[in-house]
Amino acid sequence: MQNDIGQAGKTMQTRWSIKVGDERSGATFAPNGALLRIADQRENAVMAEQPRKDATRDVAAADNQEFLHCAILPDSAIRGEAMSFQVSIEPSGHCFEAEPDETLLDAALRQGLRLPYGCRDGVCGACRGKVLVGEFEHGKATPQALDEADRRAGFALFCCARARGDLRIESREVRSLADIPVRTLPVRVQKLTRAAPDVMIIDLKLPNSERLQYLAGQYVDILLKDGRRRAFSLANAPHDDTFLQLHVRRVPGGQFTGHVFGAMKERDILRLRGPQGGFFLREDSRKPMLLVAGGTGFAPIKAIVEHAIAERSERPMHVYWGGRSLVDLYLLPLAQSWSQVLANVRFVPVLSEPPSGLAWDGRTGLVHRAAMVDHANLSGYQAYVCGSPAMVAAARQDFLGRCRLPADEFFADSFDFAADTLEAIDATTHPDSKVDSYD
Repeated sequence: MQNDIGQAGKTMQTRWSIKVGDERSGATFAPNGALLRIADQRENAVMAEQPRKDATRDVAAADNQEFLHCAILPDSAIRGEAMSFQVSIEPSGHCFEAEPDETLLDAALRQGLRLPYGCRDGVCGACRGKVLVGEFEHGKATPQALDEADRRAGFALFCCARARGDLRIESREVRSLADIPVRTLPVRVQKLTRAAPDVMIIDLKLPNSERLQYLAGQYVDILLKDGRRRAFSLANAPHDDTFLQLHVRRVPGGQFTGHVFGAMKERDILRLRGPQGGFFLREDSRKPMLLVAGGTGFAPIKAIVEHAIAERSERPMHVYWGGRSLVDLYLLPLAQSWSQVLANVRFVPVLSEPPSGLAWDGRTGLVHRAAMVDHANLSGYQAYVCGSPAMVAAARQDFLGRCRLPADEFFADSFDFAADTLEAIDATTHPDSKVDSYD
């Protein structure tokens, strides 16, 4: 009988390797009759507890101390706690830990290592790699994506494979935008949340057999029926990709945003193309980060911060979010909670036009100016700025010209309007009214 527990490069076997505790002092022996770490009690499974018959003869001949090694376990194993396994990646030399109940892909993404993937469901084969050393379980990989010859050769789909011991694997890693394919995919509107009078949060669900790989901070294009497209940043971190989240602000006269607020319903079908854009977290730097958002420019900043939190990044992160009034900071409790999750995150809300009757003791004025007051010298920083074109331009000019930020450490995503939307704004907006606080 064969099943899906096997060793790289060999015929798959029904075996579970038992890890011997490094600390022998204080190790606990298993009680009589206990069966330790048996792989689902499958056929030919190796039992940790061996029969005690003829024990004297066995000990006398005890060149083979398999039973002793199997019985001595760290206290964590006796308590039933899961052991993690060490996984090293060739050719990069990167390493990560994998829990027995998580896939190798999930474990790598959780620790900030970007392995390629597509569907995350064992169908497309985009995450295919090779296990060079160690035992693993194939999981639900389909025969179409991984045939028997591939399995015998040690190949695996990392979106399904689970470690059953320490592993050495061979896989390419996503290191640049060129490593991520741009795809056109259908999505279903899963949930619509009115976060503010003029802000809608849209959660989109991909087909069950699809996932979109992207970098924290990138955006997607929503493809309209007339061939036009609208760009929106992804607000969720890449590891949290069950749904794709967009933050949409209503624009007077806007074709798509008018539809979002007036006619869009849950379960509607849209098409998107992505990921797009060069605005993403540069993870090869150790510099502190200044992250500045205006309005719904908060979306990609949220993705970057939550990705850094998931990685337990040690880089200082100074986050500034600006709006005209308090209602414009539509996810304020979430942003305020980040510093409780990760101590090196500091969040500062800024209001440009707080109502006179509001008891607001926080910062006021333009959001990038508030950041400049706290960070007069940005020569050792990276800056990530997202918002209106006027806000981005002002931040770039002041950060580089007055705060000594290196030009190559300024990263921005400007929310430019499409030409037809600008025409609609011009037709419907009074000349003296403001579109944003930087006009």
